[in-house]
Amino acid sequence: MSKPILEIAGFNVDFWVDGVWYPAVIDMNLSLEPGKVTAIVGESGSGKSTTALGLMSLLASNARMSGSVKVKEQEMLNAKAVTLRHFRGKEVAYIFQEPMTALNPVYTIGFQIMETLRNHFDMGPHQAHARALELITMVDIPDPEKSINKYPHQLSGGQRQRAMIAQALACDPGLLVADEPTTALDVTVQAEILDLMRDLKGKFNSAILLITHDMGVVADMADEILV
Repeated sequence: MSKPILEIAGFNVDFWVDGVWYPAVIDMNLSLEPGKVTAIVGESGSGKSTTALGLMSLLASNARMSGSVKVKEQEMLNAKAVTLRHFRGKEVAYIFQEPMTALNPVYTIGFQIMETLRNHFDMGPHQAHARALELITMVDIPDPEKSINKYPHQLSGGQRQRAMIAQALACDPGLLVADEPTTALDVTVQAEILDLMRDLKGKFNSAILLITHDMGVVADMADEILV
């Protein structure tokens, strides 16, 4: 049995609103190993996305977190900013629910992937461009040599989601946090994205924390379920 890449113990999130602390996540515990998929399911407003954003320390300033969140045995809660910058993207990557708002509309998808690479690795522009093209090809975006120079609005919904997955995979992270990755897609494209995530999980042996309310997606992807 391999060591868990993600260990969460007694994780709580509260929000300060109008002079009162309101609980959003209460005493969450989980352990996730490489190559496995754990799904967090629940109705809207149950704290699924709050949990995912909390793991990445991306919550609003009126939030407080307690407990323990360890990635590769390193504590993430209250970690220094430099440590979080290293882990975001390189060790843990986030696939957002709506790529049209997650991707920057004023930059090409190629530039955004290259920026991720150059933030984490000592790469020149030509090397980063070659790697970005390789990633775009890997996620099956049509005509990658043209698509690398396209802006998000020039791509279909499924292609934008693939571009965001390519960006998430740029640094070969051990853990992918996928927040409702297929919600905005039609059924056919949804199936294609799930197939892609399954293939990439096998290729990179990444662990996936899947946030969803779609039990069909859970049945298709998950090894374990948290409700």
